[in-house]
Order: sequence, then structure tokens, then C-alpha cells
Amino acid sequence: MDENTRVEVEAAAFRRLVTHLRTRDDVQNIDLMNLAGFCRNCLSKWYRAEAGARGVALDDGAAREVVYGMPYGEWKAKYQRPASAEKQALSEAAHRPE
Repeated sequence: MDENTRVEVEAAAFRRLVTHLRTRDDVQNIDLMNLAGFCRNCLSKWYRAEAGARGVALDDGAAREVVYGMPYGEWKAKYQRPASAEKQALSEAAHRPE
């Protein structure tokens, strides 16, 4: 696969992932973190960092809007639910320094 095609394929896969995450508003970020080790916020931070590495200034809010499809505060108000004690414990255990 040539370089240009590879970049196009990777970009298309990223767009598919973002579309999938937008349609799965039932899946909470803590669930993603506990199962996969990353969440929508992580993805938006990676997006912002890669834009910055290419000289494009992007703040957290703009990067999150790319991933969430709406302002983050709006997404939280519509879809975020309180995490159970069990989910919080799993998250804390995974992020505890060794």
C-alpha cells in the first residue's frame, strides 16, 4: 500500500471509530477506560496533540467536539450518568501507581 493510500485508510478508520462512538452514547467513558484503557477524552487529546504537531492550534473544547459531535458539556448533560461504586473502584485500581 502506498503512503497516500495508507493515510487515507487510517483517516477513514478514525472517522468510522468516531462515528461509532457517537452512536454508542450508552457506553460511558469510564466503561471504555476500564475495558480498553482509553476513552473519548483520550481520543480527543490525541487528536489535539497531532494537530499541534502539525502546527494547528486546537483547544480541548474544539478537539472534544470533533470526537463527541457536540460541545462536551452538552454531551455530558444528555448522556453521562453517575458511575457505580464498582466502576469507580475498577478505574481507581487501574490508575493506581505501582
